[in-house]
Amino acid sequence: MITRIIREDARFVVDRLGRMLEPLAGSRVLVTGAAGFLGAFFLDVLDAFNERHPSSPARVTGLDNFLVGPPERISHLLGRPWLSLRTADVSRPDEVDGGTDYIIHAASIGSPSIYRANPLQVIAANVQGTWNMLEAARKGAKGMLSFSSSEVYGDPAVVPTPEDYNGNVSFTGPRACYDESKRLGETLCATYFRLHRVPVKVIRPFNVYGPGQRLDDGRIIPDLLRAALSGGPLVLFSDGAATRSFCYVSDFVEACMMLLMMPEADGEAFNVGNAEELSIASAARTMAEVAGDPPCRCCSNPPPRRPIWWTTRSGAAPIWPSCTASPASAPG
Repeated sequence: MITRIIREDARFVVDRLGRMLEPLAGSRVLVTGAAGFLGAFFLDVLDAFNERHPSSPARVTGLDNFLVGPPERISHLLGRPWLSLRTADVSRPDEVDGGTDYIIHAASIGSPSIYRANPLQVIAANVQGTWNMLEAARKGAKGMLSFSSSEVYGDPAVVPTPEDYNGNVSFTGPRACYDESKRLGETLCATYFRLHRVPVKVIRPFNVYGPGQRLDDGRIIPDLLRAALSGGPLVLFSDGAATRSFCYVSDFVEACMMLLMMPEADGEAFNVGNAEELSIASAARTMAEVAGDPPCRCCSNPPPRRPIWWTTRSGAAPIWPSCTASPASAPG
């Protein structure tokens, strides 16, 4: 699944950061979620770094249980002498070794369609997995990245959202297994920094997209791309007015690698994304235009609003606000 664009992007990250990455030479690096969208791109950046440091490459261990990330995504790296790939569950402490200089903890399940079907695995990876990585980092690591999520803010009342906003999260809803376990993961990171000075930085990705992302990921850019590749139409299940901060994967990884090498950033949380907001409708139109000539058709099909139920002497009856006609059937 490696592409020319991924290789070029990875080399571009290494070129841009230059001497800042020099401490990686001869170091020991642990990457969890190694076959996932983000974890695999970090491996490609480390591959590009080692191409430039053949006499003192970074020695990398990649862990993944392959529940989400396909093994094919990193198959091009098999046989690299500096890389050890292991099938492992980060929520089990016996799967994690100490003696690591840098830890990139990207193991998680970010796709809504997948994490709703595996809520306990999500909680285990985000909480116990993070705990295990912090214990490994406590044994002398020079730097650690722990990946949280923009979902820790829930339905934010402030957009763009600053790092010090506490969020507005439902702790019992269908997304709570992901949102709340990410929040607790951040609590663990802050606690380990305060108690043990573990050099951890929390990263909150904001709508990262790019080559290597699964088309069945369940998020907006893969959904639009999948629809475009099938010839359309591109269907929005809203009016498209909501905005998002979309960040290209190489820009995101460049920022993360820079933070990994900055000890002055230890103990802090960072929102990493694009400073510019883009509406969902605008993203769909752009995708439609680049996908074909003529452009794919875009349409909006928001779900029907739920009725207000009014109890009368004759029983309960629905009232459909702002509707010119009642639907064919009301909910039972």
